[in-house]
Amino acid sequence: MPKIVSAKVIVTCPGRNFVTLKITCDDGTTGVGDATLNGRELAVASYLADHVVPCLIGRDAHRIEDIWQYLYKGAYWRRGPVTMTAIAAVDMALWDIKGKLAGLPVYQLLGGASREGVMVYGHANGTSIEDTVNVALEYQAQGYKAIRLQCGVPGMASTYGVSKDKYFYEPADADLPTENVWSTSKYLRVVPELFKAAREALGWDVHLLHDIHHRLTPIEAGRLGSDLEAYRPFWLEDATPAENQEAFRLIRQHTTAPLAVGEIFNSIWDAKDLIENQLIDYIRATVVHAGGITHLRRIAALADLYQVRTGCHGATDLSPVCMAAALHFDLSVPNFGIQEYMRHTPETDAVFPHAYTFADGMMHPGDAPGLGVDIDEDLAAQYEYKRAFLPVNRLEDGTLHSW
Repeated sequence: MPKIVSAKVIVTCPGRNFVTLKITCDDGTTGVGDATLNGRELAVASYLADHVVPCLIGRDAHRIEDIWQYLYKGAYWRRGPVTMTAIAAVDMALWDIKGKLAGLPVYQLLGGASREGVMVYGHANGTSIEDTVNVALEYQAQGYKAIRLQCGVPGMASTYGVSKDKYFYEPADADLPTENVWSTSKYLRVVPELFKAAREALGWDVHLLHDIHHRLTPIEAGRLGSDLEAYRPFWLEDATPAENQEAFRLIRQHTTAPLAVGEIFNSIWDAKDLIENQLIDYIRATVVHAGGITHLRRIAALADLYQVRTGCHGATDLSPVCMAAALHFDLSVPNFGIQEYMRHTPETDAVFPHAYTFADGMMHPGDAPGLGVDIDEDLAAQYEYKRAFLPVNRLEDGTLHSW
């Protein structure tokens, strides 16, 4: 058996913070797992180093399911983003090791490819509708078949999803949380105009997506969905906070626009009612925050029973290790829908050399054994951790609002 002899937690900041777990077996085989939780990175690093790593030493690295259950059930304090991100890092690293020992890419261990490639969507954003549409046209020219649209809201100094750089976006922007001002009424007026302009410029052969980021009430979300139906959105993401899963039933009563949610979910229980009642069309849970490949496959299997497809979160706060793991997952599951793809900076790509590729709107994890990604520890050590928080939002009267 491949026995685990060491596990180290690596924190690095090549433009933004990443936490990586590297497991080594007695035969020298190594595996890596992403453990990044945006804005709370050191909480997971401590959880791993202080509470998980000591429990891994001496275990059989092939026993992925048993180790997953041990870390989940054995902690007594189940679920939560910190715990599930830590478990995910271990899980990814063990799948990486298993693939290397088998001489196969991980997707082959998951049953093989269910498609030739993974459709991804890029992020088009701008301070105005015109700016956003121009960026979307650039993405379309690069071969993207799906594009997310976000634009500035007139009268608002800043807007979620709108960055100074049209390709690289990092929402965790300050040593202490930035406080932005938000107006729902102004936002609801501009989004239909954005989609109208985008359809006129891009045509109907490209999928258009939009992220609301939990900022609307169910009835407001239903109204926006109804206003956008004529433009056939691929999905409306995170229309309202999902702690109350029944809220999506109210949205469903008012729009046929497809709904996606789940990037902040960390277990199957967060999504169970939404899936079983077919209140969503896409589940956005991701490998790193939902317990790894092992647990995300369970979520996908449940979703498949109810014709709900996957649409994994893929922002730049997920390291290339998670992106690689997501692509292996995406390529293998039968109910794949789409994968978010935000490009990492050249500095991040250098720290995390990887085999995955992009071409003609699709990505592929590559055929290197394991996950096909690694971490350059010497290079990673050159980038020290920098505390960074996600912003918060207040309404114009000062009331704290959803992020």
